Amino acid sequence: MVNGCVPVPDTEIMPVSPNTKRAPDRVILITGAAGYIGGQSALHLRELGHTVMGIDTQPCPAGPMRALHRFYQEDFASPHGLDVITRVRPQAILHCAGTSLVGPSRHDPAGYFDNNFVRTLRMMDHLRAQRCAARVVFSSSAAVYGEPGSARCLESDALRPVSTYGDSKLMVETMLRRYQEAYAQPYVALRYFNACGADPWGRHGQRSGATHIMARVLESLLSHQEFTLNGEDYDTPDGTCVRDYLHVEDIARAHALALDPQLPPGAYNLGLALAHSNLEVMRACERITGVSLKWRAGPRRPGDPARLTADPQAFVTATGWRPRYGLDDMIQHAWKWYQS
Repeated sequence: MVNGCVPVPDTEIMPVSPNTKRAPDRVILITGAAGYIGGQSALHLRELGHTVMGIDTQPCPAGPMRALHRFYQEDFASPHGLDVITRVRPQAILHCAGTSLVGPSRHDPAGYFDNNFVRTLRMMDHLRAQRCAARVVFSSSAAVYGEPGSARCLESDALRPVSTYGDSKLMVETMLRRYQEAYAQPYVALRYFNACGADPWGRHGQRSGATHIMARVLESLLSHQEFTLNGEDYDTPDGTCVRDYLHVEDIARAHALALDPQLPPGAYNLGLALAHSNLEVMRACERITGVSLKWRAGPRRPGDPARLTADPQAFVTATGWRPRYGLDDMIQHAWKWYQS
């Protein structure tokens, strides 16, 4: 490793998965490339024929590492990290780096604003100073909606985050929009609704200790530990939170489409437009794994809205994107990954 750069030998590059249509080669830098979503996106973008670079403060897992042409173990907003951007001169930056837990953000707002907003601002100012017109595709979140007033969230709905995490994502979205208006810096923000699952070909998945319910339930089933269901007194049909889940590979596919310069700037929802309660997810996990779940009811988690479901029609209309995987697929792929 030289100056934080980890080259990947050509003999270790991962082969293209079946049925993949290759796209014109572009140089893409992924911040947070060692993470769950960033790593899956590296795999997909490399399959499409792009030149994919990665940067992260954490070591990169084996699967995504084999998909990257270069990996830099650096903070993307540090002087060394910004120098990487200058040297790589990417045509697009897939910005997945950041901190993403709702609960801890309530107790450490300073850390979340610094990691998610201040560092992104530093990167954007560097792009402007270097006259680098890289298209920025930002990993935003449904957390910007807070407690929505409608059954499905539209991009035009009021944005009222109820957590510091949601605040920090909305601040980045606002900054990107203003920078696009003032400096013509192209961007797209994708608001994910609960990323789940694992790579369908078993190359990559979430690290242990993830906080969303599917991962927590599957880890409890694998370890035969009791699961705590947070909240069963919400104003929903069965009293538990209702969410819209999306396979991580479908998110990676959306990232590839968001690179298109013809896609208008702005924020877009990504979800299945299907509502599943926590209790339904628990039962589906039991059905698919064949393992009975030991569980008990616990208190609500602060900052958890009762419902969050997407209306992704704007992105579907603009790009032709359609999710390929449903809830059962997400559980099956994640279960296989955890077992491996």
